[in-house]
Amino acid sequence: MDTFIRFANQTQGRDRLFRATQYTCMLLRYLLEPKADKDVLMKLKKLESSVSTGRKWFRLGNVVHAVQATEQSIHATDLVPRFCLTLANLNRVVYFICDTVLWVKNVGLASGINKDKWQMWAARHYYYFLLLSLARDLYEISLQMAQVTHERAKGGKSSSGDPLGHSVADEMEWLQSFLLLFRSLKRHPPLLLDTVKNFCDILIPLDQLGIYKTNAGVIGFGGLVSSVAGIITVVYPHMKLKTC
Repeated sequence: MDTFIRFANQTQGRDRLFRATQYTCMLLRYLLEPKADKDVLMKLKKLESSVSTGRKWFRLGNVVHAVQATEQSIHATDLVPRFCLTLANLNRVVYFICDTVLWVKNVGLASGINKDKWQMWAARHYYYFLLLSLARDLYEISLQMAQVTHERAKGGKSSSGDPLGHSVADEMEWLQSFLLLFRSLKRHPPLLLDTVKNFCDILIPLDQLGIYKTNAGVIGFGGLVSSVAGIITVVYPHMKLKTC
């Protein structure tokens, strides 16, 4: 209970809960659409819209956090993460600026804002942010795979206590690569969570920008998985992938 209270007291924690609720509603609407009552679908849609609007309040101060994240990423020791994270966070800053402008439009504080144009700008910069974040994840994965390969070559055969202890020398190449990837991610859970989160999130701007059109079921499922991964990193901060 104490863990939940600490989680709920954080703005980021409440945003993650709202986000999980939003995409759960989207997924349920897609799954129930062929057979559910229209009244039920309408209630789910209204709840999804209300939660989405509520999340915008939580994101109003995120521009400052994104600027701070940009400053931190500049000091990353490795060149590739420094480049990817700095550009990613700069795009995140622009995304939150666009998101704030859209909020101003939605609450009626300004009427001369082209909502469709700002939504496309927000989706584009969110896409760039996720693409660069995934590039950083892939780089980190390659480092982990290289380290595992080096350790296996140095230590010879795996010990019998290892669940993957049998030799894969005679297995097909793709299976060896899969096992290597599995072992690399297994030993670095924060990297696994970050990769899953970014991969699921990128489905949203891909659909909005028309790069890869999908359906509400896929987006809802991806958003829900990403939200759960985000909740884990808030509840257990050590599971968050470090910048440096």
